[in-house]
Amino acid sequence: MPNNKYSAGIILLLAGIVILLGKWGVFSFLGAMFWPLLVLIPGILLHVLYFGRMLPATVLVPGGMLIVYTVLFIFCNIFGWKVIHYLWPVFLLGIAVGLYEYYLLGNSRTRAILTTSLGLGGAAIILIILSLVWSWGMYAVAIVLIAAGGWMTFAKRSRW
Repeated sequence: MPNNKYSAGIILLLAGIVILLGKWGVFSFLGAMFWPLLVLIPGILLHVLYFGRMLPATVLVPGGMLIVYTVLFIFCNIFGWKVIHYLWPVFLLGIAVGLYEYYLLGNSRTRAILTTSLGLGGAAIILIILSLVWSWGMYAVAIVLIAAGGWMTFAKRSRW
């Protein structure tokens, strides 16, 4: 009989703590911040199943994509979802990472897969740089042009 009282007391204590934490918003905060882990788990699982020799190498493509997308989603959760405006090319980078993993670890060393993954990765990086330059980089371009114009105007003619 005493064991039942302790067990029932522990269950009631845990139920009260769960209800109290729920009312304080702890679970909604955790759900809002850590939902990308639900995307990460299948990505890691696909890698584990490949390295455990249970699935073919083609599962590395979606596995790599899911892991890259998880990093993007966590970044957006931390810094706000407005950064997706600048980081949308990371979706292309995810495909490139998945294809590159397939090229490195798969049986088929087709040159087309390597070329495609490097091309997509390069395009994604260039697009990220362009989207950043388009947003705040124009201020830097304006400052450089003003400085160059001022230097050309006020410096001696022999310098330029």
